[in-house]
Amino acid sequence: MLQINTWKRVLIWSVCVIGLLMALPNAFYTRVEQSNDAKAAIELGIDTPEMQAQAAQWPNWLPSSLVNLGLDLRGGAHLLAEVKVEDVYESRMEAMWPEIRDALRDERATVGTIRKQESAPDEIRVRISQPEGMSRALEVVRGLARQVQTLTGVGATDIEARADGDTIVVQLSEAEKLASDDRTVRQALEIIRRRIDEVGTREPTIQRQGADRILIQVPGIGSAGELKEIIGTTAQLTFNSVVSRGSDPDAVPGIGQEVVPSIDEDDVYYIIESAPVVTGEELVDAQPSFDQNGRPAVSFRFNTSGARKFGDYTLENIGAPFAIVLDDEVISAPVIQSHIPGGSGIITGNFTVEESTNLAVLLRAGALPAGLEFLEERTIGPELGQDSIDAGKVATIVAFVAVLTFMALSYGLFGVFANIALIINVGLLFGLLSLIGATLTLPGIAGIVLTVGMAVDANVLIFERIREELKSARGPARAIELGYEKALSAILDANVTTFITAVILFAMGSGPVRGFAITLGLGILTSVFTAIFVTRLMIVMWFERRRPKMIEV
Repeated sequence: MLQINTWKRVLIWSVCVIGLLMALPNAFYTRVEQSNDAKAAIELGIDTPEMQAQAAQWPNWLPSSLVNLGLDLRGGAHLLAEVKVEDVYESRMEAMWPEIRDALRDERATVGTIRKQESAPDEIRVRISQPEGMSRALEVVRGLARQVQTLTGVGATDIEARADGDTIVVQLSEAEKLASDDRTVRQALEIIRRRIDEVGTREPTIQRQGADRILIQVPGIGSAGELKEIIGTTAQLTFNSVVSRGSDPDAVPGIGQEVVPSIDEDDVYYIIESAPVVTGEELVDAQPSFDQNGRPAVSFRFNTSGARKFGDYTLENIGAPFAIVLDDEVISAPVIQSHIPGGSGIITGNFTVEESTNLAVLLRAGALPAGLEFLEERTIGPELGQDSIDAGKVATIVAFVAVLTFMALSYGLFGVFANIALIINVGLLFGLLSLIGATLTLPGIAGIVLTVGMAVDANVLIFERIREELKSARGPARAIELGYEKALSAILDANVTTFITAVILFAMGSGPVRGFAITLGLGILTSVFTAIFVTRLMIVMWFERRRPKMIEV
């Protein structure tokens, strides 16, 4: 006997209603061309001010998530950046100098006095006054080398030291350069991703291309220039010892020192030690806050190693100024009043609340380890996306009409039930896409069109099976029941294998392939649900009301 428990009926219709409600905002909001307020609108999950006005009319208690549109549909920015990995070599050698200097000072009796010479960015040249102690000096410097893990597993050292007359020349080894290049690109990739995510942009494509290039595609950004501004802000934070403070920008610094201007004091310049005490890489958190006078500031906290260095320095330099340098400008140079053992502090300056918030965001996202050269940049307008959407709409409508007509002509009233289920199926699919925040691309539209064609397969199997049972002189109720029971295994087998294919495409593919896999996989789930449960429930409700003696399928 055909029978479906009341709780099952309530559950099936509840799923349908919830799914359609989730999909409804996509029909309610009208997408129009991006405006200059795109970045703020994206952060709210709404494309434009026009859509924000519509959002004000939308009831708050209803779902409001929208399907994200990909770059090919929505427009946006495309950048191909090359990471200048050589920039890291100079900072590595600069950070290594204090360690080399301290090690050679302990051997002053053997090597004499030491003096750093002008050198290329990727090397350190140290002149010693007693060349006869060169062998010992090289031994000491080489003892500072660390092992580098290579692909072959054979350890190599990170630095190489050689003698050039009375001068020690220290350079990064080839193995360390290769490892450093890979680390630099990986770090730049992660930092770019974190910066774009901090802005609130949805579903960007950020991936490595080749050895030192990064592809960046962000839907909804107004221009490539706007995207470059988000990415290109370096926010390189360092904490340096202050040598002196003055007003002469042409002052000649000593070896290992540099002149940097004050960010908020006109005609004020600081001479600082080039080698930082602590860097922004050791920062684990930064939050906007207020100082003791109620002015906007940024509080920060170091990791264990940074906290130890910061604490030791403040302990040994009480009463001395300490420069906080952001992008080669001193934003604050407070005098150390006491030992700060906790590894946390506060950056003060002439900030507005917005500036302190932005600075905290940049510091949390981290500093780019090297410069970026943009080899390719394109701003993709929404016109191309609208053409694709229109073409997708036409394809979907054609597929819809063809399928609906075929089912109605082939299976009569049962075909009408299948058509209603198909409409619910597409609504559920868009509801799921909105719920998970998936991105709809042009291949994704192809997946939806394919879903429309495949959605009725299960119903065709069921209806053909019911026809066979009716030919065996079975009653209508028994024929319908057996039709669903015997077709179930074939439906599950066919859809499970296709779903596995969609999962593999999503896991192994990228970009357009994943967009197709998402809509195909979700379409399979909604198709099986509507075919097995929704159409059956509609047929059962019709049968209970009419009680026909004979049926035609």
